[in-house]
Amino acid sequence: MTSKKKLIIHSPEFKAEALKLAEKVGLAVAARLLGLHESQIYGWRKAVKKDTNTSQREKDLAAEVAKLKRQLAEQAEELDIVKTATYFAKNLK
Repeated sequence: MTSKKKLIIHSPEFKAEALKLAEKVGLAVAARLLGLHESQIYGWRKAVKKDTNTSQREKDLAAEVAKLKRQLAEQAEELDIVKTATYFAKNLK
């Protein structure tokens, strides 16, 4: 008969502190001190890096969207000016 291990869900604060400890003393030592498997800390570190990369990409995309919206507004304004000038030029004849 095998015994089942209880699933432990760690808080984000615990994970952040574990990652800080791993940076200071090394991953293997931190895992041993906290009673975790090294793979858990590796996984948490990978998830944090992925979130950071995604966040930076989202910031870059948001900046590009804002720039394109400004360009679109400027071109719409220029088009309105050209349309108005064309209208008055036709009526002068």
